[in-house]
Amino acid sequence: MNGPAVRDDGPGVPAEERERVFQRFVRRDDARARDPSGTGLGLPIARQIAEQHGGTLTAEAAEAAEDTERGACFVARIPLCHIPAAP
Repeated sequence: MNGPAVRDDGPGVPAEERERVFQRFVRRDDARARDPSGTGLGLPIARQIAEQHGGTLTAEAAEAAEDTERGACFVARIPLCHIPAAP
């Protein structure tokens, strides 16, 4: 994996939902049950910021811990800006 990653030990994001969570106002049922106050805008805004900097933000499979596939893993990839040295 290249780039900073954020992982948790919650229920994770199923493969079929990994793109959907980046749509505005989308909240998974289990997330809504745990915290009804969210708006579903955090991930879409974070992805938009990454894209505006020429990068990506993706949801990936979390590494299994103790034989259990749990947790979400979000990875940001932002290109480094190379500034040539002055002549």
